[in-house]
Amino acid sequence: MARLAITIASWNYDRVQAIIDGRVQVEGCEVNYLALRPEETFHRAYINREFEVSEIGFSNHIIATSRGEADYVALPVFLSRLFRHSAIYIRTDRDIRGPEDLAGRKVGVPEYQMTAALWVRGMLQDLYGVKPQGIQWRQGGLESPGRKDKMAMNLPPDFPLESIGPNETLSALLARGALDALVTAAAPSCYRDGRTPIARLFEDYESAEREYFRRTGLFPIMHALAIRRDVHERHPWLASSLVKAFAEAKDLATRDLEEVVALKTTLPWVGAQARATRELMGEDFWPYGLEPNRKVLEAMTRYSHEQGLSVRKVAIEELFARSTLAQTVI
Repeated sequence: MARLAITIASWNYDRVQAIIDGRVQVEGCEVNYLALRPEETFHRAYINREFEVSEIGFSNHIIATSRGEADYVALPVFLSRLFRHSAIYIRTDRDIRGPEDLAGRKVGVPEYQMTAALWVRGMLQDLYGVKPQGIQWRQGGLESPGRKDKMAMNLPPDFPLESIGPNETLSALLARGALDALVTAAAPSCYRDGRTPIARLFEDYESAEREYFRRTGLFPIMHALAIRRDVHERHPWLASSLVKAFAEAKDLATRDLEEVVALKTTLPWVGAQARATRELMGEDFWPYGLEPNRKVLEAMTRYSHEQGLSVRKVAIEELFARSTLAQTVI
């Protein structure tokens, strides 16, 4: 029988490199791997449905699932995870000294529905009592005008979210003082430009993020791997093959972190940092599978509904291919 030809699109993370270079095979498949930045992957997957297998933003997946509009079926393979304390930038001339001081402020965000913003809003509400509706949100492109959400909004009519002007950017607005703060995964160009009074709300974000994990036990999920729905329905075995392959590739990458005979990672103390991470977060600090991530996924689905993104509270089992729900990392 001929092997199934599939195109997989994701960024070239260390945890997928063994699939890209062929050390790990996807059972039953002939793989064409496109190493694309997430922004391009998401656009081509959501708008044009170009890829049989794709990295997807998890906030949008929750929203689409709640509406019965998900074109991709997710797998519990979490390609991107990131604490988001580093994503909050503030004007230092606005007397913003802590998260509580964001209440009532004008805060920019590239896409209100983006996963990074979902996590920031959840943290602000759960830990600091700042509700999403208590902030004046401004949405638009970070450095280029015209960016918009990929899906229709579900917010109430009086929700304080406005689009910035068609020729404006969030970075320029923050630089000239039209915004008090900004929530963005990428640093704005005005940060550390030597002229603009801009700082991160948590400049020592590593310490803040470690304390957040100690307090909550949450390691935020950003992106997952997914199969286009029509492909999944024609080839239901593919989900398990992909989970097995991506778990094996991730295990190879994490073992390389503590290789000290000759460093495989271009960071002098990567081994010590890996050990410190395991001491705090456990041996498998980047787990795949549903059960090891249940707490994180429950937080995400709650945040999505509370923040007016999903139209209902989604059960986390709805988000994934059924055959992968009980599958453990191999």
